[in-house]
Amino acid sequence: MASATAVGRDGFDRALVEEAARKSALVWVRGPEGPPRALWHVWHEGAVWLVGGPGEQPLDGLGLTPGARATVSCRSKDKGGRLVVWAAEVAEPDREDPAWGPAVAELAGKRLNAPDTARLAERWAAECRVLRLSPVGEPLQRPGAMPDGDGAAAPLPTPASTRVATPSGLPTRRRRGRTGRRR
Repeated sequence: MASATAVGRDGFDRALVEEAARKSALVWVRGPEGPPRALWHVWHEGAVWLVGGPGEQPLDGLGLTPGARATVSCRSKDKGGRLVVWAAEVAEPDREDPAWGPAVAELAGKRLNAPDTARLAERWAAECRVLRLSPVGEPLQRPGAMPDGDGAAAPLPTPASTRVATPSGLPTRRRRGRTGRRR
């Protein structure tokens, strides 16, 4: 009986990951290096597919190398909050791989404002990286198994500031009192 429950839970988890990835326009990917990054993707043949490189979304700094593990977060379509987080194995199929062509066709269909729609697949093959992130194991977070904390990350350091003194060369507003009012 315990194995039937595990199989049922596993089927639900796979369906949850697939449905969340299909409906979400972006997924948050945390590689072995760097902070998580929002990336556009497609769900195709049981995995999230991404494209990045010159003229596309940046994938550098995440450490997404073949065989590496990444963490993928999907949001809820209706509420916008985190719905499921799962571990993924990274693969970089080459152009001869039978899964590459159909996945690139799906990616090309979702690519907005491409400057070279007619030769998109050729450019991606020559200049970019097409990655497949396949789910591994049970989701790390899912409804009913979410962490207690808020999950907020500290902001990255920046020299930008919102509160600085007004430069002396700029005119200032003067407060005007009430004048000329009669009762």
